[in-house]
Amino acid sequence: MELYTPVLALVLLAAGFAVFSVIMSAIVGPKRYNRAKVDSYECGIEPTPQPLGGGRFPVKYYITAMMFIVFDIETIFLIPWAVHFDALGIFGLVEMVIFIATVFVAYVYVWRRGGLDWD
Repeated sequence: MELYTPVLALVLLAAGFAVFSVIMSAIVGPKRYNRAKVDSYECGIEPTPQPLGGGRFPVKYYITAMMFIVFDIETIFLIPWAVHFDALGIFGLVEMVIFIATVFVAYVYVWRRGGLDWD
C-alpha cells in the first residue's frame, strides 16, 4: 500500500485544486451577464435560431467526424509501425501496405461522393 501513497496524494492534491478553482471562480468572478455573454459563440457570426427539438445537423458534419476518426486511427497504427519498422520485416511492410490501401480506398470513396467539397 505504501507504493500507492504518492499516487493517492497526487490525486487528492489535483482533485482539491480542481474543486478549489471552481469554488473560487464562482465566488470571486464577475457576475455581469448580458445577451452577448449568454449567446452561443459561432466565430463572430450572429447565431441562427434553432427549432425547439434542437434541429438536424447536416450530413457533412457526420462525414467530417468519421473522416477524422479514420485518419486518427490510421495515425495510431502508423506511429508504432514507423518506430519498429526494422524489427517487423517484410511481414510488417505488407500488412501496412494493405492497411494504407484500405484507408486510401475509403478516402477515394468519400472524395468521389463529394464528402470533401465545402460549400
